Amino acid sequence: MYMAARRIPAGDRQRYAGSARQTYVYGNTVPKPEQTPERKRVRRPKKKVSRQVQKNRRKALRMSPGYVVFLSAAAVLALIICVNYVKLQSRMAGYSKNITSLQGELANMREENSTKYNAVMDSVNLDEIREKAQEELGMVYASPEQVVEYQRPSADYVKQYEDIPEDGVLAQSDKK
Repeated sequence: MYMAARRIPAGDRQRYAGSARQTYVYGNTVPKPEQTPERKRVRRPKKKVSRQVQKNRRKALRMSPGYVVFLSAAAVLALIICVNYVKLQSRMAGYSKNITSLQGELANMREENSTKYNAVMDSVNLDEIREKAQEELGMVYASPEQVVEYQRPSADYVKQYEDIPEDGVLAQSDKK
């Protein structure tokens, strides 16, 4: 089943650009490589370290009680901040869903309101109202003598608390 690996003759080795350890294998299967000897681990001798250096290393690995308390407080504070952040995100998602549902409800109400308004406006016939006012109630259009023109103040509308004066001036500013 395995095809034999082709060994390069000694004289032709310079022709090939590969390393000497690689061989070209013909076919679509690769044979198991020959067993290579395991490398031996070389143990390096430990350097002798002075007692003072060993003492400093042990001291550096120890944590003081104040540092442990500080780290614990920082971890608890970080946990509290994370929990509050998750709660805030959850609350914001709830508000967003609520706003979306309220916007849908508002759109439905506006559509219903405009439909009812159009129905009311279609039911009102202004010609019929004019005829009823003139024939049944005896109303007539105002004559030009009954119309009093006045100089309106700067506001857009006027509330009439008393009769309009004959000269037509409602309010007059002292500034000119």
